[in-house]
Amino acid sequence: MLICFDLGGVLVRICRDWNEGCAAAGFEPRTHEPRPGHDERSKDLIARYQRNEIDCPVFQRELSDLFDGTWTPEEVERIDRAWILGAYPGAADLVADLRAAGHRTACLSNTSRSHWDLLLAEPAVACIDAKHASHILGLAKPDRRIYAEFERRVETRPEEILFFDDLHRNVAAAANRGWDAVRIDHAGDTAAQMRRSLNERGLL
Repeated sequence: MLICFDLGGVLVRICRDWNEGCAAAGFEPRTHEPRPGHDERSKDLIARYQRNEIDCPVFQRELSDLFDGTWTPEEVERIDRAWILGAYPGAADLVADLRAAGHRTACLSNTSRSHWDLLLAEPAVACIDAKHASHILGLAKPDRRIYAEFERRVETRPEEILFFDDLHRNVAAAANRGWDAVRIDHAGDTAAQMRRSLNERGLL
């Protein structure tokens, strides 16, 4: 069995919204009145960034423009780098225990080039066997193609993959591929949730 993890919200704590990101970067609250279509444009921009269709400076400039300059591109970069908050308690031990038990481990994450080095620096991520991400594959969850490409790269059949993710749409798409997909509550003890699922399946 291949044990596959999403990263943000599963192994690693991340900011969940812009205000939290600003606070993590040390910025005081600022007032911004969004223009019509702001949320849709923001989602599209982040999706393109995570698929590596635009580079970091373009992302920072376009996001600054989207906020009408309330945050400069340099400040956007600082907020972006503060987005990764560190591993959840017990996450590194869980991955280590799985590897010690003889299981292959992998990750499949929607992330960006600017976050990837920060994620890889976390022991919970560094010890994973096969590391795959949207900005490397040029595809993002829940697009069915990323799951198929992941299967091809790890040379594993869908029914041999146990997958943990915190977003319903990503779990549903993986389940539709035939993966054993489990949704994790990012606000809870994620390592304990995964251990429970692994114990139920006789994997730990």
